[in-house]
Amino acid sequence: MNGDARPDPDALLKRVNAEAERAHRAKLKVFFGFAPGVGKTYAMLESAQALRARGVDVVVGCVETHGRKETAGLLEGLEIIPMKQVPYRGSTLPEFDLEAAIARKPAVLLLDELAHSNVAGMRHAKRHQDVLDLLDAGIDVYTTLNVQHVESLNDVVAQVTSVRVRETIPDAILDRADEVELVDLPPEELLTRLREGKVYLGDRAERAAQSFFRRGNLLALRELALRRTADRVDADVQAYREAHAIADTWPAAERILVCVSPSPASARLVRAARRMAAGLRAPWVAAYVEPTAVAPFSGADRQRLDEHLRLAESLGGEVVQLSGVKPSEVLLDYARRRNVTRLILGKPTHARWRDRLRGSMLDEVVRGSGEIDVHVISGDVTSTPSASNRPRSPFTADFRALAVATAMVCVATGSAALVRGVLAAPDLVMLYLLVIMVVAVRFGRAASVLASALSVAAYDFFFVPPFYTFAISDARNVLTFTMMFVVGVLTSSLMLRIRREELHARAREAKTAALYALSRELGTSLDEAHAADVLARHVADLFHCGATVLVAQSGSVLERIATFGEVPFGVAELGVARWVVEHGRPAGRGTDTLPGARVTCVPLVSGPHVLGALALSNHEGGELRLFEREFLEAFVRQGAVAIERARLDEAAKTSALRARTEEMRSSLLSAVSHDLRTPLASITGAATTLRDTEATLDASQRDELTATICEEAERLERLVGNLLDMTRLESGSLQLKRDWIPLEEMVGSAVSRLDAKLAGRVVGIRLDPELPLFSVDPVLFEQVLVNLLENAAKYTPPSSPIDIIGSQRNGRLKVEIADRGPGIPDGSEERVFEKFHRGAHTAIGGVGLGLSICKAIVESHGGTIRAEHREGGGARFLISLPLIEAPRVDLTAEGAEQAS
Repeated sequence: MNGDARPDPDALLKRVNAEAERAHRAKLKVFFGFAPGVGKTYAMLESAQALRARGVDVVVGCVETHGRKETAGLLEGLEIIPMKQVPYRGSTLPEFDLEAAIARKPAVLLLDELAHSNVAGMRHAKRHQDVLDLLDAGIDVYTTLNVQHVESLNDVVAQVTSVRVRETIPDAILDRADEVELVDLPPEELLTRLREGKVYLGDRAERAAQSFFRRGNLLALRELALRRTADRVDADVQAYREAHAIADTWPAAERILVCVSPSPASARLVRAARRMAAGLRAPWVAAYVEPTAVAPFSGADRQRLDEHLRLAESLGGEVVQLSGVKPSEVLLDYARRRNVTRLILGKPTHARWRDRLRGSMLDEVVRGSGEIDVHVISGDVTSTPSASNRPRSPFTADFRALAVATAMVCVATGSAALVRGVLAAPDLVMLYLLVIMVVAVRFGRAASVLASALSVAAYDFFFVPPFYTFAISDARNVLTFTMMFVVGVLTSSLMLRIRREELHARAREAKTAALYALSRELGTSLDEAHAADVLARHVADLFHCGATVLVAQSGSVLERIATFGEVPFGVAELGVARWVVEHGRPAGRGTDTLPGARVTCVPLVSGPHVLGALALSNHEGGELRLFEREFLEAFVRQGAVAIERARLDEAAKTSALRARTEEMRSSLLSAVSHDLRTPLASITGAATTLRDTEATLDASQRDELTATICEEAERLERLVGNLLDMTRLESGSLQLKRDWIPLEEMVGSAVSRLDAKLAGRVVGIRLDPELPLFSVDPVLFEQVLVNLLENAAKYTPPSSPIDIIGSQRNGRLKVEIADRGPGIPDGSEERVFEKFHRGAHTAIGGVGLGLSICKAIVESHGGTIRAEHREGGGARFLISLPLIEAPRVDLTAEGAEQAS
């Protein structure tokens, strides 16, 4: 076992949080069977009656008895929620009433046939979605399910029974279940029940016996149900072992682990593991342990190791990479955590002296395996190890490193000779040990061993009497020399181990930092293109290659939305990308599919959807290694999730815009239809009266009706004008035609236009006499004043004044229009400028566009407008416009002559 057997604190925290969540959430229990008629509903009702006997509040939401008297008898005494009658295609169908069940909120609800599809018009399309709502409402649910309705087994069931089941549930629903109870029955007994009419009645039972309910089908379905339940139980066992930190192997189910290395014999080990797993029908794992205490593998060894791991992957095994100082301890620790029952290793082919010098991994695994069975298998005897296949020597080094080590020992010897009169001879040993450590860190073990030997020889030759000979006059020096050499070698070994562990830690930290940087940038992505650009840039930087992202648009069209670096992309490469999107698997260079392509393509997968492909080219190592591909897949998953999130955000924005547009359209139609109908009705009524009764009307009545027609026509004209102005302002087609106008002239013109509406009212006008000319579009700004005054006239009683105030402050023109009406409700200061907003006084006519037009016109002039409460009651609208210095006019004779 590893010396540090402490549990991972993050894993502990995650497990504690998961247990706390499960303790407080509603429970889902599934009665699971392999075919109709095995007794799932009967078992569910029996459990319900047992709960009712204990005083639990159990209610039936929906139970299908299919005419079985025994099943119907178990419903006695249970409260049943009435079914909802749903009209469908001229008939009425009963459906489970979800709203009534949530309102009743029992402790446990029985809901039969989890895979049922609801009638159109219900809240959800599927019954399993109703179950999720019930669980969210805090109601425990008991339900039933057959194995053929599990989505992941749908193809297998269709292949076995030749029947394609249309009603399925996602596997996540079954995984969400807190308890799965298998309801089993021998196929012969089920067939007997079918013949007795206890499953289906009449002709339906006869047809079922000839198609779905054949004995071979039932045997296969029963095996599928048993295996699916066994997988669930195995997952529960693993969770229990992790929760209770159980390290001993529980051989409840077979699990095989094969150790893979660059040795050619590993290919045979992988195939043997696959055959053994197939015979035992057990899962298997191919593991490679990378020791941190030795030098990394050469390029040829790496390539051969990747081939072995890819072979294991292609044969259906799980591939893992482990690392540690002692491979045997790492392997056994992983085997115990995964509850492995059989461990496969290869026979050693190296010389015995290596085991005596460095220890035997096989011997360590066998002695430490305990209850795990260890299988030792020979490799490919026909393969002849080449130079690159031979075991790596720990003493391999280049001549440059050896030369540098020799030179450093010489420098140390010269330095020691200079200080030999100051320091004692044993103190000089520290100087040589320092050189040995530096050489070990920089140049490897072979150079450090050479440095240790040369240091002992130099110390003996120059600093131990008799000087300048290798003779040893004092036997005690033999121990000094031996210890000096051994300490030097051990120190160099420890330094090398620390150095290599540091490199491994840095590599892991670099991967973690790269993933963190990618996820952080993807988290701030605003759209699909930005997310793709982030993914391509990070992949190109990390793997030193060109990268491009292609996303699937409508149909089978692929669009390149982000490219970083050089990526050759022709018709052939586009075909590779299209194949990847269609099949959801990597293809291209370095894979088994279309290996002649210039790019490597991997799919962008998020959930069940393939969103596009990522293409890589010009990788510096040629082909991506297996674990590089795994790391790349992690990057791709992050990018695919970000792209899908961006698409969903865009879809949500589009939906919100569509809903907002629909709301505005409805508001416009509602307001405009009313406000158009009113003046049109008045005009029609007055004109009809003039036409039909003109002879009987006196002059005053005719004048009154004519005035009504004119007033309502003007009102209609203003309404249509406001709609057209709003359309032009929003489309940006309205161009300002500025002119230099005095404010008093603008106010006077606006008041004159509203003579009829302001008749009998007091309008107070207070304008600063020193106001300069200001640059506006006279027609548009007059419309602003008219709309504000008209708005004040609508809401202000006839006896209350309306004030118009004009001033200048801080280089801006301030215009205020105030009234003594009902004022503005709290929190509506900004909403009054929204289109079609009419406030609480809906009895007063208007579409709700006047203030919106005012705001659009003022802002187009570079100004602001806001609404405020007025002290003493009422409302006031404040307009602020920038004052621009008017051009000077030269009225002298010379100026007039130049102007002419």
